[in-house]
Amino acid sequence: MIDEFEQDDFEKRTRKPLDTVRPATVAAVLCPFEQRLRGRSERDSQAKLEEAVGLARAIDLDVRVAQVAPLRQVTPATLVGKGVVARMAAAVEELGIGLVVVDDKLTPVQQRNLEKAWQTKVIDRTGLILEIFGARARTHEGRLQVELAALDYQRGRLVRSWTHLERQRGGFGFLGGPGESQIEIDRRLIGERIVRIKRDLESVRKTRAVNRAGRKKARLPTVALVGYTNAGKSTLFNRMSGAEVMAKDLLFATLDPTMRSIKLPNGKSCVLSDTVGFVSDLPTHLVAAFRATLEEVIEADLIVHVRDISHPDTEQQRADVEEVLRELGALDEAGGRPFIEALNKVDALPEEMRSTLETRTATGAERSRQYSVSALTGEGVDRLLNAIADLLGAAGEAREVSVPLADGATIAWLYRHGEVRSRRDEGDTAWLTVALDPAATAQFERRQQAR
Repeated sequence: MIDEFEQDDFEKRTRKPLDTVRPATVAAVLCPFEQRLRGRSERDSQAKLEEAVGLARAIDLDVRVAQVAPLRQVTPATLVGKGVVARMAAAVEELGIGLVVVDDKLTPVQQRNLEKAWQTKVIDRTGLILEIFGARARTHEGRLQVELAALDYQRGRLVRSWTHLERQRGGFGFLGGPGESQIEIDRRLIGERIVRIKRDLESVRKTRAVNRAGRKKARLPTVALVGYTNAGKSTLFNRMSGAEVMAKDLLFATLDPTMRSIKLPNGKSCVLSDTVGFVSDLPTHLVAAFRATLEEVIEADLIVHVRDISHPDTEQQRADVEEVLRELGALDEAGGRPFIEALNKVDALPEEMRSTLETRTATGAERSRQYSVSALTGEGVDRLLNAIADLLGAAGEAREVSVPLADGATIAWLYRHGEVRSRRDEGDTAWLTVALDPAATAQFERRQQAR
């Protein structure tokens, strides 16, 4: 049981994912870089630094210092070595830096020690992503998911985060017992808030499941656009659907998913879903918090991986996205689920590279399932839509069926749910050669039996 004063005090301190970062705060970005970081192949340190700076600027931070910090070995107390700590301390003092972003995962102890050494606020990569998500969330569901991830993140950092936690409060046992420290109260309140959010998100998950069941019953397949943040998913979504969702040259411009029904070139309809962008080293608890949203990807009939082919780090971005998809169970290594790549931003490629790419994708598309497009100009989008239609329309072997001409509803149903390859009308009967997938075949047979 939580009293009103205690709850109000707690909510004041945890209303935002982290302590509020003021717009245009003077900031520094430090990017620890190790060649064999987490066992992966070498990733260009400059590209990693540029991404970290882009993430910081996504919440209007004024980045004055951006440095790569080579790591020979991890220093347990501060992550980086004494020399790096000293150089950053001098820069903080000289430029009046109010925030240092460390583009790596910091333990609570490392974060506290760096704040003491630099005499300024420090956040790590997870904290920065949470700040961005908190700024981008627009729907009730999005805010719940961000708050869940933020509370989970805060729970392990209570010792570091707030200055009031050394207080003790007495009591009669109704609010936690005599002598319960403020930190224990906050941990309990965070735990109770997490339980409530998870209950609300479970309701969201059930609602999404009902909606998916309705689409399946109506034979509406779902196509999910996934990809690295700022790969151009929302621009491509707008181009394909005629929608006007926010599409900016900005990391994590899209947080809340958007779905639209579109008409494919073969006349059939499908639901197109624009999802949150992925990023390297995406915190696992953040993926877990957004699972209700990402279930749209897991349950999609077709996944379109939108890649920024003009980005110098495009291959590593591809690996990062596929790693997250594997964690979600959305990437079927056996090839059971259709998966294609839309190589976006070909208009930004040098002419020679563009010509080579277009030749490769044009001759090997069926094998590699890669399609070069420009969401900005519309180039290649028709070809991509045709590929989507072909993959979703893949059905069993065509067969000839007869339907009375008077049964217009069944004839229309066949055109909607199958691939009608030929038709001839003889007398009062329509003879159609149609390919149906197994589910549609079973449904058609039930219709025939009911006549």
